[in-house]
Amino acid sequence: MTTTAATSSPVVSGTTTLPPSATGTSAAATSALASSQIAGNFQSFLQLLTTQLQNQNPLSPLDTNQFTQQLVEFAGVQQQLNTNDSLATLVSLQQTAQSTQALGFVGKTAVVNGNTATMTNSQATWELNVPTASTVSLTITSSNGQTVFSGNFPAAAGNNQPFNWNGIGSDGTQQPDGTYKLTATAKDSSGNTVAIGTQVEGVVSSVDLTQSPPLLSIGGQTFTVNQIQSIVN
Repeated sequence: MTTTAATSSPVVSGTTTLPPSATGTSAAATSALASSQIAGNFQSFLQLLTTQLQNQNPLSPLDTNQFTQQLVEFAGVQQQLNTNDSLATLVSLQQTAQSTQALGFVGKTAVVNGNTATMTNSQATWELNVPTASTVSLTITSSNGQTVFSGNFPAAAGNNQPFNWNGIGSDGTQQPDGTYKLTATAKDSSGNTVAIGTQVEGVVSSVDLTQSPPLLSIGGQTFTVNQIQSIVN
């Protein structure tokens, strides 16, 4: 059997004008406030320095080395604030790039790591990653935690091996469409436990740009871009 993709039209949550994240806005405000404060303090320091120079005792002049050191320290702080501003700009650009990348996935069929799939029209598909030839034990539970199917199957070594389920439970009854969780365990020919990886695929129906990083909606679940393993044509 093959996976049936959702027929609903893709919808993009949020706006195409990418909104700045709350974190980026807060960081920019903090940086601006710090810059304003240090600028005011620097002007005050220069006024004090000028006043001291104008009123110094000719018989005991002020130590110019100390003034020079203070000027260097203030300049260093100012440079650090400028660096922070540049980093904030880079973070903002990265967030914009993430949002643009996420929008490109809308309408595409993506494969992500996970064990919960949505059954549509009595069809649900998982992909198994089997590191070595094994006997795989599969258990499928419904959204309320009830076990509806279980069975043992031989599996050769290999990744992205599809397991198609037609919704027929172990008792022979047809289960309704909805979300189902697959649990896979395995043992090799020597009886050793083998770790089985599971993946699900589905159409990216929407993107939430208000989150950082953006969240992709796939089969009623949300994933980040870095959780996508592959795109299926």
